[in-house]
Formats: sequence, C-alpha cells, structure tokens
Amino acid sequence: QVQLVESGGGSVQAGGSLRLSCAVSGWTYSTRCLGWFRQAPGKEREGVATIDSDGDTNYADSVKGRFTISQDNAKNTLYLQMNSLKPEDTGMYYCAAQEGIPLFVCGTSYDGFAYWGQGTQVTATS
Repeated sequence: QVQLVESGGGSVQAGGSLRLSCAVSGWTYSTRCLGWFRQAPGKEREGVATIDSDGDTNYADSVKGRFTISQDNAKNTLYLQMNSLKPEDTGMYYCAAQEGIPLFVCGTSYDGFAYWGQGTQVTATS
C-alpha cells in the first residue's frame, strides 16, 4: 500500500517561497500519478499540480508560472516549489497518489486518488 508523508509547510509573507516535500513508499505498479491538493477553510479541496510516471505535469491555472511540481525517483520524493506566494494560496496542502491507471487521466481534475498524506499547512500573509 502506498504511503505518503508531507513536510515543508510554514508561514511566509506574500511574495515569498516555500518548498513542500512528500516522501512516497509502497509502490506496486509502474504507472503512477502523484499530485498536490489544497483546501482553504470553508472551501472545497482543489487540485494544484500533478505529475505522472512519464514526467508529464499539469497545473491549476491559479498557480501556473509560480509553482513547480517535480519528483526525485532516487529519493522517492515528490516536491512542490511555490514561489511568489499570495494570501489566497493559504491552506492545508496534501500530496496524493494513485497507481495502475492509464496516465492520460492524471491531472488536477482527476478524482480517483486512493492514497493521501496527512497534510501540511501553508500560510502566506499580506
């Protein structure tokens, strides 16, 4: 069973940067989809960015050009580099994973992620 553990959240001023990490273990299949999601108080969870096992990425329009998702397969770690943070980026950030699926479904609108981390808080203050 896939397990995920996030780290790297915190509080920064607007315009600052943070990098989130997600340690991933327990893969069974070679076709994989990994993603970052966020949820602000009183709002629905939204997909932020995804990356598949071919390295193809997908971003929400609200973060394009500011956030970068990447993976280090040697370290079994997923990253989210967040630059130019805005107050509206504040929320709980979760990494998610799914495996054994056709890679064309991997994207920020995919709702079939089976594995989730515990979440890490990101706060950008104005």
